[in-house]
Amino acid sequence: MTAAILTDREFSQFQRFIYDAAGISMADGKQALVSGRLARRLTHHRLESYSDYLRLLQSRADPAELQVAIDLLTTNETYFFREPKHFQLLRDLALQARDKGRVLRVWSAASSSGEEAYSIAMVLADVLGDAAWEVLGTDISSRVLQRARNGHYPLERASQMPHDYLKRFCLKGQGSEEGTMLIERALRQRVQFQQVNLNETLPRLGQFDVIFLRNVMMYFNLDTKRQVVARLLSLLRPGGHFLIGHSETLNDINDTLSVVAPSVYRKDKQ
Repeated sequence: MTAAILTDREFSQFQRFIYDAAGISMADGKQALVSGRLARRLTHHRLESYSDYLRLLQSRADPAELQVAIDLLTTNETYFFREPKHFQLLRDLALQARDKGRVLRVWSAASSSGEEAYSIAMVLADVLGDAAWEVLGTDISSRVLQRARNGHYPLERASQMPHDYLKRFCLKGQGSEEGTMLIERALRQRVQFQQVNLNETLPRLGQFDVIFLRNVMMYFNLDTKRQVVARLLSLLRPGGHFLIGHSETLNDINDTLSVVAPSVYRKDKQ
């Protein structure tokens, strides 16, 4: 079978598909990425064109394939302890919670393969130990969530991790697993992962003290950003903190929060 070519019209249709499915605005320069990531799915289903594959997705006849396509078209790049100032703030908030005897609940709302959620958990485990604390990681991609639950990563992802955390919370791969690391079981069991589409009505997740929504708004248009942020803020406790990527801003998106520092916001107490 001759390899299919993704036409400009088909690419535009996939741009609409991923926007409708996940609220993601895919840039025009991503045509090679789309064709490369979806080519194997055409071969798998013995389809002759990307239009045939899109029709399969739009028919909803195979929900599992719909999820596969979403997984392949959502970019997931992250590493441990990205933007260290956020984790210093989290440490300070954990110390305050410990002094007040409060449960601290933290949500990594676009957790990808779990590095952010486990970074959060390491800080809370260090400060709060066996006390009551909760970390939830959510993502639209079932594929990366399974990787997150496994907690198995290339060692280079930990280049920003404090060395004592690496020794305390991670197992270094040996033999055939050399060059990798595994999050130790006790910490993995303290982190919950759940599939959530931020572009839809949120499930009942409860209220959180801290919400991380970092380096994901760049994939949304302005209207989608406003809707997603509003949904998340409805689950942030008064006085809670909302963290975004250092290159992102909430200007023109939401004006109900107080700015604590660049990329750090606080929900005013009622």
